Amino acid sequence: MLIFDAHLDLAMNAVDWNRDLRLALAELRAHETQMGLTDPGRCTATLTFPEMRRAEVRVGVATLFARWEPTVNHPIGYTTPEACYAAAHAQLAYYRAMERSGWVRMLKTRGDLAAHLDACRTTPAAVPFGFVLSMECADAVIEPDDIAEWYAHGLRAIGITHYGGNRYGGGTRSELGLAAAALPLLRKIEDLGIALDMTHLSDRSFAQVADMFGGRVLASHQNARKFCDWQRQFSDEQIRFVTDRGGVLGMALDAVMLQPGWVRGVSKPEVTLERVAENIDHVCQLAGSAKHVGIGSDLDGGYGYDQTPADLNTIADLQKLVDILLKRGYPTRDVEAVMHGNWARFFSEVLPA
Repeated sequence: MLIFDAHLDLAMNAVDWNRDLRLALAELRAHETQMGLTDPGRCTATLTFPEMRRAEVRVGVATLFARWEPTVNHPIGYTTPEACYAAAHAQLAYYRAMERSGWVRMLKTRGDLAAHLDACRTTPAAVPFGFVLSMECADAVIEPDDIAEWYAHGLRAIGITHYGGNRYGGGTRSELGLAAAALPLLRKIEDLGIALDMTHLSDRSFAQVADMFGGRVLASHQNARKFCDWQRQFSDEQIRFVTDRGGVLGMALDAVMLQPGWVRGVSKPEVTLERVAENIDHVCQLAGSAKHVGIGSDLDGGYGYDQTPADLNTIADLQKLVDILLKRGYPTRDVEAVMHGNWARFFSEVLPA
């Protein structure tokens, strides 16, 4: 079944992690093993472009991700906004290079999306990965006015924070609210028609955004706090906000968002894809329908299969969710909505004509 994956950090993997995503997945894993790489997430990759084709992940959201880290305490951080800006441009250049070589296609308009989805139905083996461009946190937006430049480059969705605080406000694992600079940035995001990703907002920032932002919202890779009770997941109230505003929540596959008490480098996967299905069902129950939940796997978002459900080894295992949902009594039309239809509808409404 066709899958629309609403959160993939492809350029981060290719540029920051120096991975050749054109390789077969087994070849990439073997290469990192032969190189003696031992950092968390190495040698256990879950996706490459050929593996995504095998998985029928033919459309989705791909990120620009460059996080501000003024104290130099994280391997994916940059010490200045200007460095974040440069790093995000390097990732954008990667997508453009892969587009020229036929591996991907950026989808900037409703027409682009419609044509790509039609090709997925008629000639699936021939289509590249079609993606909507997103920015995981706004650290690469040096000043609020600069968002217009990124829109011109194709940016159609953005989250403004990540872990901790940044120049625009509080993110995951913080109690901070929005910073003053967030106010003009949110206005410009709304004016341009960019969708705002509520993922990675602190609870306080979430409440403030909910009060002041009138544009379209989504949660690209976001599970329910009911099953894993810490701030990275959404409360029922937050889930209802996104669904009431016509948004979609993408279910993430990182065990830290699925398994209570997960400690990176210590815990072993105990949850299975059934836990993902439980999250899907919870969103459906809160929304009153299956129209507001999809996939936002975040696979290879800085981790590998050592930090995914126990029955997921590669991105192709997302297909197991089809049978799991059917066995739970979901009709085929609802399963199709979860696997691709809801995100296709959302972005057909959000993208410019």
